[in-house]
Amino acid sequence: MTSILLDGEIRDGRHVQVVRVYYEDTDFTGIVYHANYLRFMERGRTNYLRLIGADHRALFEATEKEAPGFAFVVRSMNLDFLKPARMDDVLDIVTEPAEVKGASVTLSQRVMRGDDLIVEAQVRVAFISGGRARPIPKPLRVAMRADFDAVNS
Repeated sequence: MTSILLDGEIRDGRHVQVVRVYYEDTDFTGIVYHANYLRFMERGRTNYLRLIGADHRALFEATEKEAPGFAFVVRSMNLDFLKPARMDDVLDIVTEPAEVKGASVTLSQRVMRGDDLIVEAQVRVAFISGGRARPIPKPLRVAMRADFDAVNS
């Protein structure tokens, strides 16, 4: 029996989430509607953070103690739409840390169909707690930094 990885997986510091394109993801021309790539990439970012928490449960518990009710919010996003994706395509959403700072992290995201680069994005995500930007707690910053170092080594 094959294991189904609903949350994707982390490989060499990169998170890979597989997404199939459904009819509902396309516009009247049969091409993925541009805003749906944002949904695909949000799943990739969310599952990347989930897998860090699942692999390091104590990490998230320490973060919650230091910054109750913490969350990450998108601060800015730059996208390049390079090729179209169509219904029934199987896409890999690749997420990796590009820069880890005190209160934010910039993630590089790519939507791939095999070796074809479909969309490329740089997403800056801010850490908030209590409704305000806060420094990312050290345990979480260290975990993201480890992924960053794995990608860049």
